[in-house]
Amino acid sequence: VQLVESGGGSVQAGGSLRLSCVASGYTLPMNMGWFRRLPGQEREGVAAIAGDGRTDYADSVKGRFTISRDGAKNTMYLQMNSLKNEDTAMYFCAASTRNLWRPRVWNDYNYWGQGTQVTVS
Repeated sequence: VQLVESGGGSVQAGGSLRLSCVASGYTLPMNMGWFRRLPGQEREGVAAIAGDGRTDYADSVKGRFTISRDGAKNTMYLQMNSLKNEDTAMYFCAASTRNLWRPRVWNDYNYWGQGTQVTVS
């Protein structure tokens, strides 16, 4: 499985960005998620979407971020609105082929993208 993120960048506080993650190499729906990490800190689960469509959000992003997927395009999205300075981080797309739903446990995910930087100022 390969995951490729895009859509990061710099934006002013209050602005919006949409991250995309294209998955290849696997045909069945996977549990997928977005994590973020600041230098020297642990990865934080931001949002996740299960193969059956269930979603999960960190409290810090509820009401501002929306996770979705387009099965036909093998793509997952993270729409980020009302961005805050504290959302600044490297964002990673992750996928799990394991039959587990612990959406914000990072080591349940066995595939990771390279990351895309989001900077809010």
